[in-house]
Parts: sequence; structure tokens; C-alpha cells
Amino acid sequence: MAEFPVEPFKIKVVEPIRQTSRAEREEILKQAGYNVFAIPARGVYVDLMTDSGTAAMSDSQWAGIMLGDESYAGCRNFFNLDEAVKSITGFEYFVPTHQGRAAENILFACTVEPGQSVPSNMHFDTTQANVLARGGNPVNLLGEEGLDPTSHAPFKGDIDLEKLEEFIEQTGPDNIPLGMLTVTNNAGGGQPVSMGNIRATGELLHRYDIPFFLDACRYAENGYFIKLRDPDYAETAVLEIAREMFSYADGCTMSAKKDALVNIGGFLALNDGRLFERVRQELIIREGFPTYGGLAGRDLEALARGLWEGLDEQYLAYRLAHTKYLADRLLESGIPILEPPGGHAVYVDVKRFLPRIPQSELPGQALACELYLEGGVRAVEIGSVAFAREDPETGEMVYPDLELVRMAIPRRVYTQAHLDHVVETCQRIYERRDQLRGMRFTYAPELLRHFTARFELL
Repeated sequence: MAEFPVEPFKIKVVEPIRQTSRAEREEILKQAGYNVFAIPARGVYVDLMTDSGTAAMSDSQWAGIMLGDESYAGCRNFFNLDEAVKSITGFEYFVPTHQGRAAENILFACTVEPGQSVPSNMHFDTTQANVLARGGNPVNLLGEEGLDPTSHAPFKGDIDLEKLEEFIEQTGPDNIPLGMLTVTNNAGGGQPVSMGNIRATGELLHRYDIPFFLDACRYAENGYFIKLRDPDYAETAVLEIAREMFSYADGCTMSAKKDALVNIGGFLALNDGRLFERVRQELIIREGFPTYGGLAGRDLEALARGLWEGLDEQYLAYRLAHTKYLADRLLESGIPILEPPGGHAVYVDVKRFLPRIPQSELPGQALACELYLEGGVRAVEIGSVAFAREDPETGEMVYPDLELVRMAIPRRVYTQAHLDHVVETCQRIYERRDQLRGMRFTYAPELLRHFTARFELL
């Protein structure tokens, strides 16, 4: 039987939420064009759309907000963040940004030329879109175990090193401005990447003089998985594991809205001084002065404190066990999920949940809508809506290997009863899954279409 972990914190502030009726939710969803992103938050009971920026901040972070120095240049909070970023990552230079996609935008603006390719284990949506926006080609080279939802391999986020070297040889190092690893691998079920794979990826890319960057928004959770699953690191502090992870890379992008436990913020860190000068100029144009980068001083302080809090091992043990509780209860109910669960979310395996509905009829979107209609639960499709792309040569639609619905758990927000409500909602849908219908687009933009697209039922 699933066991719920004891919280390493107590609740100090509460936010009222209310459950709507199914009739209300039907009208809300219709007005939203069957896109859960367009649903007003006041109409959601349990919001598992994302773990990004949705955490409950600590008393220390809120106290730090009161110490915000709103000087335009050189505020004291920047130097607190500077110390935290450099102490944890070891990178020589960094710039703050308002969130992770801004860091990606700046990095790719300074590195990617049209026609070049950026390999990764799996790019997430904003990373993929930022590469495409520069005329680049985002390439996913996840290992085969990561594409099997039922595999219990400990590090399903690992990149396939043989495929990576083959890709470099075929493409040519001059056509690859950088390589990346997403830790943990969000698009592939929040699965961790092993230390050995991070090390080997860095060595391989550097052998071809290709810079290596980490998408590090969940680096602390990845580090804790390494501690749990790699015997060589069982007695190593997560901070030291994180430092070793970063030591194999040339830089990182980070959405601090995940493992740094803040509601807004991110950064780009790197070692290349010449690239840093270009990054700073791009930052000034896009985000703001280099010592605030699109954030208020109070946000910089909350971020600096949150980076350290996110490495606390008592908190990380709770975080992973909290997510595992939801996964275990769903498995006990016979509901197919991607196994084993990652650190930040549970992913329903839609191909097994709705086998009758082909990917061309967007089964993940249909399930996400049904979760909202049935229980006021907002989750998000991570499948054909988010990642299907038209082949530029054949014009045919290429669908992703995985069709998932992600239930991302905000940090330090929901109780056991909330997660039980999610399970009961899933159970009721699963019992009548043969009644669900597919969907189709009525509107879709070229990039990041899942955010603003509209749909209708078939």
C-alpha cells in the first residue's frame, strides 16, 4: 500500500480553493477552446499543470523579499545570488533572467546559426522552440530505455552516447554549436540522468570541441536520484553531487522556478569569457541590466535563498516520496503510468490508457480535458500537441515516441487528501475510458502551439 511521507515543514499560510460543479467546468472548458492553459485558475481545484513557479516559498524566502534592494545597478541581492550560483555550479560567469526560457533565448541567440543542430537527451518545449526560432534543429537522442514506459532502469534520462557520436560524425562538429542534457529529463517523464552519462557526454562533446550545457532546472532532484540509485554516491552530499555534475559542463540554463523554489526567476551560467560578453549585451537588450536581468531585487534574494533550500536532503527525500505516493496509488488502481516515477511529476501513459485513439486524434489532450471535467484537476499534455512536428522534407507529421499527460506537483503545496482526490478522479475516468473521444485543432500557432491552441471534440 502506498505510504505518504511525513512533511519536513508546517503550514503557516493557506489559500482558499473551491470545487466547481461539472456543469460549470463544461462551460469553462468550452470557453477555453478545450485548452487547459486558457482555464482561469479560480476554476481549478487541484492544479497540476506545472511545478514551475508554483511552489510555496519559505518563511526565509519571504523574509528575504523584505530585504529587496531595488537599486537599478549593483543591488546587494545580486551579490547574494552571485555567491550562491557560483558556489553551487562552479561556473565563472552568470546573468540572472526572469525565467528559464529567457536564458535559453539569450544562449541560442549568441550561439545558434540557421541550419545548425543542437543534440540533447530530450529538449523540452521552450528549449525546442528557442532552437527552432533561431533556424536551428533540435535533436533528441534519448536512450532506448527512456522510450519504454514500463522499464525500471534507474537512469532513463541518459542520452544514447553511440547515437550522439554517430550524429556528430554525420552532421559535422562545425554544424553543432553546443550539446545539451536536460536533468531531470522532463519531456521523458522526469527521469534522472546518471553521473556517468553526464561525464561521458561532456568528454565526447569536448573531444570534438563542442561546448556542453546542462538544462539544470531540476538539478537538485537529479542529484538526489544519483545519491539514491548510484552506490558510488550513497554517502555523498547532494551539494557535492551537484558540483560534480556541473564540473563536466561548460555552462547551464536554469529556470529557478523549479528546484530553487521561487515563483519567478532563472539564470544563465558559463565559463567562456568571450561568450559571456555577448550574453551580457544580449541580456541588456532583452531582459535588463546585468545585475537584475528582468527581476526585482526582492526576487533575486528569494532566488539566492531558494537555491540553498532546494538542496536540503530532508526536503528532497520528502519531495521524491510525495511524488511516489501519487504514482503508487495510481499503479494500485491499475492506471498505466511511466515508471518509475520521476521527482517532480507523474506521467500517465496515454497510449495504454486510451489505446483506441490514435496520436493524430490527440489522445493526451482529450485525457487532460477529461481530468478537468471529472474532478477539476488541471494536468497538461506532453505528447502530440506539444511535440509533433511536420517533416520539412516529406511534409508528413512526425509524432513523438511518448504520449503522456503530466501531473506536475507544486512543491510544498498539496496534501495527501489532494493527491487522493487526483487518484479518485483518474479511477473514475479509467472505468469509462472507452467512452472518450479524440480531438482536433481549430487553431494552432507555429511554435509552442500547446500554450494558445484551440480544439474541438471529434
